[in-house]
Amino acid sequence: MKYTVITGASSGIGYESALAFAAKGKNLIIVARRVDKLEELQAKIKELHPELDVVVVTSDLSVTEQAYELYNSLKNYQIETWINNAGLGEGAMVVDQNLTKVETMLRVNIESLTILSTLYVRDYANVEGTQLINVSSALGYIIAIGTVAYSASKYYVSAFTEGLAKELELKGAHLKAKVLAPAITETDFIKVSNDVEDYQYENNIPKYHTAQQMAGFMVNLYESNKTVGIVDSEYNFKLTAPIYPTIS
Repeated sequence: MKYTVITGASSGIGYESALAFAAKGKNLIIVARRVDKLEELQAKIKELHPELDVVVVTSDLSVTEQAYELYNSLKNYQIETWINNAGLGEGAMVVDQNLTKVETMLRVNIESLTILSTLYVRDYANVEGTQLINVSSALGYIIAIGTVAYSASKYYVSAFTEGLAKELELKGAHLKAKVLAPAITETDFIKVSNDVEDYQYENNIPKYHTAQQMAGFMVNLYESNKTVGIVDSEYNFKLTAPIYPTIS
């Protein structure tokens, strides 16, 4: 039995991606800190698709050791696709940013993503039909003033994953590494990043996608032979070849 792992699955893009992959008939391993939200999602998927297996795993990926523990706990599962969706933001100028919050963000966005990607690639590089999808951001391809640390962390995700995709290609590996780069998406992300109780997208932002739309783009990327799925400045979703230049 094959599984799709999705981190950060308790809300937003991860939550909707779990529903979207379940609709494609994929057994799931859903990962997040909030077990109650995961169990709600598990129940919803089982109601819609009773034939599927949905495994709930709690993990706090801001604690580096838990990234190793998460991966090792799944050694007995055959993982067809690994989606590193968990991510955090920091919406402040560098001079004003909360360094404790930034440290936590870097551990999730960079350290745990790199650990999980590396461990998965080591085990599955030569397994036919496998994929690694890392969720970056449109801000991983353009610097966003006012949220520079977040933008830089997503530059890392994009560059790391595009470079990994090239390395796998040069090795003739079966596994494909891909980058999903959303623009503003209607999730809890802005609330958490800016430490606000509520945020109304329709009152503040002229263009954005819903989490459900982004999950659809995730599936489009999964089903394509392209490396990058990115939302452009006009809020159109595009599938492309790697964007960063490489040398070898």
